[in-house]
Amino acid sequence: MPRFHVPQALAAGQQLELPADVAHHINVVRMVPGDALTLFNGDGGEYTAVLTEVQKKKAWAEVKVFDPREAELPFAVTLAQALPEGTKMDWIIEKAIELGVAGIQPLAARRCVVRLSAERAEKKLEHWNGIVVSASEQCGRNRLASVAAPLDFKDWIAQQDLHKRVILTPRATESLADWARHQPAQALSIMVGPEGGFSDEEEAEALKRGALPLSIGPRVLRTETAALAAVSILSAAWGGI
Repeated sequence: MPRFHVPQALAAGQQLELPADVAHHINVVRMVPGDALTLFNGDGGEYTAVLTEVQKKKAWAEVKVFDPREAELPFAVTLAQALPEGTKMDWIIEKAIELGVAGIQPLAARRCVVRLSAERAEKKLEHWNGIVVSASEQCGRNRLASVAAPLDFKDWIAQQDLHKRVILTPRATESLADWARHQPAQALSIMVGPEGGFSDEEEAEALKRGALPLSIGPRVLRTETAALAAVSILSAAWGGI
């Protein structure tokens, strides 16, 4: 059944006009009145609905039944990802959402090739939130992960964080997998460096601020692989797969 995000309050018995982007998709896939669809607003749970009218650029539906189904991990993971080059961040966000990440914090680290002006950062943030929506529609999540505005590494690491922070580094003496096996499921922030990794100064500052240095294993992974491997490792150890 097709799933669509509708950013408004939903209730059984409600008649509503669907957002323009949803109506466009419905027209593209040639859905017709009477077809069933699933709607969710990101606050949890989902609704079965039925199309009641389809026009060239508009569509309406009747909301039927609420289903409290959830597909979240049993622990919250925030991905603090240093900005990679090109379109890698788009791919990282899409796959991180599919794997269950609850929040994403883009970081401007010393070795980042990409530098975003305030205007570009605002546009990127809007684009990334669109990726969160489409990935959530595809993978069956009913809660939208948050994407924070990009921050400089030193500003983010200086903030107080109630969650344990893990910095992925090949210099660590313990692996994330070994550590997770002996720990209860818990909220974490996973820090992943850019293509050249975090600088020695950044890593030292993270450790000074209480971050736990862990490795992914004996192989050095690309930045677009490391975060996804880390979330998969935690899911295997703590549940969620």
